[in-house]
Amino acid sequence: MSNWPGKFVIGLTGNIATGKSVVRRMVEHLGAYTIDADALAHRTYAKGAPGYQAVIDKFGKWLTTKDGEIDRVKLGNLVFSDPEALSQLEAIVHPLVRQATEMLIRRASQPVVVIEAIKLLEGDLRKICDSIWVTNASEEIQAERLTSKRGLSKEKALERIRAQSAQSAKVAMANIVLTNTGSFDNLWKQVSEAWKEIVPGGAGEEAATETEVKPTASTAVPSSPQKSGGVFSVQRGRPKNSTAIAEFITRVSQGKRKMTADDVMAEFGDKAYMLLYLDEKLAGLAGWQVENLVTRTTDIFIEEQVDLPKAFETLIKEVEKASGDLQSEASLIFALNALIDQADLWKQLGYERRTPETLGVQAWQESAKEAMLEGSALFFKQLRQDRVLRPI
Repeated sequence: MSNWPGKFVIGLTGNIATGKSVVRRMVEHLGAYTIDADALAHRTYAKGAPGYQAVIDKFGKWLTTKDGEIDRVKLGNLVFSDPEALSQLEAIVHPLVRQATEMLIRRASQPVVVIEAIKLLEGDLRKICDSIWVTNASEEIQAERLTSKRGLSKEKALERIRAQSAQSAKVAMANIVLTNTGSFDNLWKQVSEAWKEIVPGGAGEEAATETEVKPTASTAVPSSPQKSGGVFSVQRGRPKNSTAIAEFITRVSQGKRKMTADDVMAEFGDKAYMLLYLDEKLAGLAGWQVENLVTRTTDIFIEEQVDLPKAFETLIKEVEKASGDLQSEASLIFALNALIDQADLWKQLGYERRTPETLGVQAWQESAKEAMLEGSALFFKQLRQDRVLRPI
């Protein structure tokens, strides 16, 4: 019986560079609500959050920056070189993470919730999970990923890998083991099979090799009579749409961003796509993600001959609706080219042009800085007033 009436909670863990975050994103595409517990941990001691003063009282004000935030690099250097200090920090952070996680689970409208946490099995979060999923990869593959994607030397990569608890111990405690040693397509198939054990038939249409389906008209919006006539409709992109997405981005960008189906499959491990159709023909798309309760839209491609304001408005409203389902606090859009100058449209949609430094909330600032593209403009909209971990 589930710990949560009407919900099924999966605990997702695995050692560094085994693909936890990729799997979390995949189950989100399948319909789960997902929580990054490690990102929530950082929020617990942000300025104004419940753990902020407790961390300063325990370790000292020398940890703060000129803006009053706790410097995560300084804190990390302290606790990862001192096991006792790490235990003291975890004693402050872990109860707050569990409290925030439980609140998010209660609020979630989705019947399946996935909690990703590196120390899931070592802490209290394990107690609120109905099933444990573990991502697995060989030490050699882990090291290769850390050196190629994070720029670590092989020695430093192995040091980080071996500093963690044994991967074999996690595998031994798992209900589901996902072996992440091959292609993204192979991992999708494993995740889909595991998903079907929870939601029978729920992953049946997700196979990447299936024929692309027609969009529904449930979100239909009439297009402007001045542009090509017809009806806009929107659907969330799936792996089976990877070829169409790749061809569309390559064509609309005029080859400046060449994509293959494999490239799109790889990106499905990091982001989602919202697809805009005009009379059942692909006319635009937005690449977006919700990470740490912040929506970031970084890819917007729209056919030239369609009504740009109406197409853009339709896409962004669907991204915002999906973001609301994922309990996002804020929407950040990184616009390029003609979209930057659409002042009336941005105002109509409730966005204002900002810089990362003016966003106020540390998590929002960090999200903006990570995703800021060269030549892009940042547009911001707060989606929700009640922030997770805001002090009572």
